[in-house]
Amino acid sequence: MDHQQILAVTQSWLEKAVIGLNLCPFAKAVHVKQQIRYAISDANNTRDLHARLLAEIEFLLEADPENVETTLLIHPQILHDFLDFNDFLDVAEALLVDLKADGILQIASFHPQYQFFGTKPDDIENYTNRSPYPTLHLIREASIERVLDSYPDTDDIYQKNIDTLQRLGLAGWRALFAQQ
Repeated sequence: MDHQQILAVTQSWLEKAVIGLNLCPFAKAVHVKQQIRYAISDANNTRDLHARLLAEIEFLLEADPENVETTLLIHPQILHDFLDFNDFLDVAEALLVDLKADGILQIASFHPQYQFFGTKPDDIENYTNRSPYPTLHLIREASIERVLDSYPDTDDIYQKNIDTLQRLGLAGWRALFAQQ
């Protein structure tokens, strides 16, 4: 797939699942304001992905939040195995520490085979973090704090997401994307 196709599939997932199902009540505003940076990496090894992640962290730290609030680093050619992806998260978090960006940025993770600890692969709650491609979401902590201050019951988001997906079911999830 070329970058345009990867971008289109990712944006469709964001619009239909993340925003459409309200899995992240904060995503709609930055989407509407076009403040999401979609960075597609052609890395096919962890060294190159690390370098691209470094560049994206530095970019986001320097960018004006009014223009770029958050970044989705999509890397479709590497870390297809969820356990390898999960291991790379430690590397990504260490990079934030090395750059003294922990406390300023955080990384959320999305993967086609995302699986929470203690769940079975097809348990519906895993789909809250299932994306078309392995993706690292760089988020400004100040943005999260602003939203959390204005959003009631943030502790309930996870359970609401599970309830939403349980009502939808696997068949409903698949139907969301059947016409891509």
